[in-house]
Amino acid sequence: MGTILIVILILLLIGGLPVFPHSRSWGYGPSGVIGTVLVILLILVLLGRI
Repeated sequence: MGTILIVILILLLIGGLPVFPHSRSWGYGPSGVIGTVLVILLILVLLGRI
């Protein structure tokens, strides 16, 4: 379950980067938020909480 969540968050992080035409006006906000969630989830997986 944790591995599936990490893969989904990595895909969201790549999709949120402002290099694609649909996300150029977003800036780095979405990728920063998704990156933070990814780090928190990774820490929880490593600690065995998920």
